[in-house]
Amino acid sequence: MNPFDVTGFLGSAGLIGLIVLIFVETGLLVGFIFPGDSILFTAGIFAAQPQPFAQLWQLLVFLPLAAIVGDQCGYAIGRYAGPKVMRGRVMNFIGQGPVDKTYEFFDKYGPFTVLFARFIGIVRTLVPVLAGFSKMDHRKFTLFSVLGSLLWCDGIVLLGYFLGGIPLLRDNLEVLFIGSAITIIVPIAITVITRRRARRREEAAREVAETAPADR
Repeated sequence: MNPFDVTGFLGSAGLIGLIVLIFVETGLLVGFIFPGDSILFTAGIFAAQPQPFAQLWQLLVFLPLAAIVGDQCGYAIGRYAGPKVMRGRVMNFIGQGPVDKTYEFFDKYGPFTVLFARFIGIVRTLVPVLAGFSKMDHRKFTLFSVLGSLLWCDGIVLLGYFLGGIPLLRDNLEVLFIGSAITIIVPIAITVITRRRARRREEAAREVAETAPADR
């Protein structure tokens, strides 16, 4: 199956698959690879078709719930396994750049970051973990998580639903999906390449220092 065939994914995975995807994107660090915005938008377009894979009300109820539960999972991971997670492979792969960006949002917007981060790829995956790691007040986190989940999931689904009749959008879903995926993959690839080059320079400098004759 074409990995960018979002219509095929929604048709075969259905509502359950979409719920799992939203949960993973918001609750587990590995979920940063998913372009949730495009999938939510496409799900809304599908809901407007004569034979949808799921009814609109099901999307509006269950997808925010999946995001809320995912947030709680991410918060718990950050709070109780924070140091280990921060040193883990997934976080190392994501890189320090997105983490620093997320902390900057917290410094600037405080708890509202949990709300606004919903609409920023990668950041929405990092926020629950970093909120738990920094021991953000759980009730405050939950409040903004619920608000953000409703705005993100229902807002984008409804946007897709009401724009679903536009042929240009309906007939080019894969292009939309690929474009969203590129906006996530390219920054990650740049970060990985930059870090590898920096590591090689450090190793080369260390080798030169070790082989150079000691000063007398």
